[in-house]
Amino acid sequence: MPQNFDWRLIRCFLAALEHGSLLGAARALKSSQPTMGRHLAELEQQLGVLLFERTGRGLKPTAMALQLADSARAMEAHALQLTRQLSSAQANISGSVRISASQPVACLLLPQVLTQMRQDLPQIQVELVASNAVSNLLRREADIAVRMLRPTQATLVAKKIGEVQMGIFGHRNYLAQRGTPRRVEDLFTHELVGNDTVDTITRAARALGHELGKEAFSLRSDDLMVQWHAVRSGFGLGFLGLYQVQSEPELLRVLPGLKIAPLPMWLAVHREIRTSQRIRAVYDYLARALAELI
Repeated sequence: MPQNFDWRLIRCFLAALEHGSLLGAARALKSSQPTMGRHLAELEQQLGVLLFERTGRGLKPTAMALQLADSARAMEAHALQLTRQLSSAQANISGSVRISASQPVACLLLPQVLTQMRQDLPQIQVELVASNAVSNLLRREADIAVRMLRPTQATLVAKKIGEVQMGIFGHRNYLAQRGTPRRVEDLFTHELVGNDTVDTITRAARALGHELGKEAFSLRSDDLMVQWHAVRSGFGLGFLGLYQVQSEPELLRVLPGLKIAPLPMWLAVHREIRTSQRIRAVYDYLARALAELI
């Protein structure tokens, strides 16, 4: 067995074996067809064998795949047993955990994560604070914080869990009335929604070679949910994270080829309390679930 063998790829192998196609396996694991293809190719590379013949009708298992199937199913059974044992141990984790997150994350991302976490960690109660202030952790007003900037305080431990991809969006009614920008310069003829005192957008524009003064924005607010609602209402064009528009088919992306620097997402906890079993369970859960969503 190669030293860099990834046991998690066994789930992809078994799903492909059972469903006979990348699409069927992806649906079973709630993944995407390209991701399944990459995982199977990675597994084949790690094992040094061909597991499936790719045909027009789907995936045809090789003799080696059929030979490995029973061992793979045994591995899956042991993994499920381990999961049940961990679930039993987690049942003893109880109490409240206070989470601080930015407004869009607290309103648009965390609710679906916390809904599932309630099923997996039913003894945990969550206190959710929508705030951008890092001081929440320093004053111990929160146990865990989700931040778009890395905390630099020595008493905090931070883990980067992913990056939020950004884009420029407008409501389809607004674009139908005002037209769709074709070049960056076209943006300056539109109603723009942006920050008031925070310089995140202006710094991003400067990195692309454009200077944006405050007067370029028809609506300015440091409240990110105000910006989001303004764009949804058809006020103008705004700079939004892709996760903010996943369930908003009326919001259309403009200039999709424009490369906007993504925002890193960090999970932070106070050094003194990260060893708490209760907080550690929630911390690990958020790290995994949020990374998958963004």
